[in-house]
Amino acid sequence: MLEDEIQLKKNEITTDGYPMSIGELSSLYKENELDIHPEFQRFFRWTNLQKTKLIESILLGIPIPSIFVSQRTDGVWDVVDGLQRLSTIFEFMGILKNEKGESLEPNTLVATEYLPSLEGKKWEDENVSNSFTPAQRLTFKREKLDIKIVKKESDENVKYELFQRLNTLGSKLSDQEVRNCLLVMINKPFYRWLKDLSLNEDFLETLSLPERMIEEQYNMELALRFIILRKLNVLEIKTTQDLGAFITEKMIEFTKSPEFDYTEESTIFERTFKYLNKVKGELAFKRYNSEKLKFEGKFLLSAFEAIGIGVGRNIETIESKTAEVFEEKLIELWKDETFKSKTGSGVNVTSRVPVIIPLGELKFSF
Repeated sequence: MLEDEIQLKKNEITTDGYPMSIGELSSLYKENELDIHPEFQRFFRWTNLQKTKLIESILLGIPIPSIFVSQRTDGVWDVVDGLQRLSTIFEFMGILKNEKGESLEPNTLVATEYLPSLEGKKWEDENVSNSFTPAQRLTFKREKLDIKIVKKESDENVKYELFQRLNTLGSKLSDQEVRNCLLVMINKPFYRWLKDLSLNEDFLETLSLPERMIEEQYNMELALRFIILRKLNVLEIKTTQDLGAFITEKMIEFTKSPEFDYTEESTIFERTFKYLNKVKGELAFKRYNSEKLKFEGKFLLSAFEAIGIGVGRNIETIESKTAEVFEEKLIELWKDETFKSKTGSGVNVTSRVPVIIPLGELKFSF
């Protein structure tokens, strides 16, 4: 059985690989034959020193990890892994462009331990002392990178699986940043739609997240969770061992479904968080302290799952309820022994979600 499974999957993947010079890769990029997805650039946070060390490694002949690309049906190569490396190289060479097609300012290098004279150096500068020499530029462009190619004959889902694996093992990207990159490759309008939802003012005020979590796109993950879990039969979650992977799988299903109603989903999302912001504001997803008789602490994911989705599933009937009536129901939920037992630390997500979402839905049904 194992051998059959191995052979079946191997037949779905057709690959190739060979070294290419930086000059060749830069030409492909300028001719729009190499797509590094400029939308991804915001998800990577390399410092100037990290960028300089990559350039230093190329200059010193230190091996660079392979670049993985996927060949599209139109022949263009999608960069699956290696975007930050290629972006850094192209930025230094002065050819990198943003989402609008505008050229970005070329990077200026900083001193490193091995090459302190890199301080202030540019690819090309009017001040000759700050510039790479013509010979250095030519040598740099002739350096080669190893390219691994997933050919167009492969199963269409292979590149998404490959991207996810390469960018979650030892990566500094958050789960949602990886998902965002997948969304850009799969369905760019869905990505933009979800991004807009995640920036909804009512939504952000109820979450009251620290800036670091916003930078890591956690608000987008929460918006996606709301969209998926509100529509989903939560019993499906009991069959998964990894909720993050489950969310990604459902996201891909939604992006490819012709029946997905963007307008309806947007309307329910906006009405839900407008109501929650009106009645509880930034306290909406914080724990209720029975001794102090007040809501306090930080944002709780379990509260978001039960309260946010519970309200979302009942928005038609709950919108007319006053803040006082809603708070009464909210306090009842926090005093519920089943709910409390599923919101503490150490509770497995696959046992938590199938219990607290129906509980929240029932609590906020009037």
